[in-house]
Amino acid sequence: MFAKEIQTNQIVRFEHADKVAHFGVFFILAFFSHHAFRFKIWFHLVLLTLYGAGIEWMQDSLPYRQASWGDFIADLAGAVSYFVAYWIYYRKTGKSYG
Repeated sequence: MFAKEIQTNQIVRFEHADKVAHFGVFFILAFFSHHAFRFKIWFHLVLLTLYGAGIEWMQDSLPYRQASWGDFIADLAGAVSYFVAYWIYYRKTGKSYG
């Protein structure tokens, strides 16, 4: 949300840059959530899904913002991608997390 308010010419803009940002932010949120709390992976995904839905709902209630299914899907894709990458890494290395 904060990037929307930044007015500068130094930010690289391209089509769907906001979706890439949503993906990246939720990938990072999944990483921190996973390392901060010892929940089952499905529970992390439920929490991150609710958080993403809450953000979109809040944006829809503001007069100068709008909700976007695309943003919500990018949020979910970022979170799911983290856990898929985590699963692949630990499966290939044979390490156990936790």
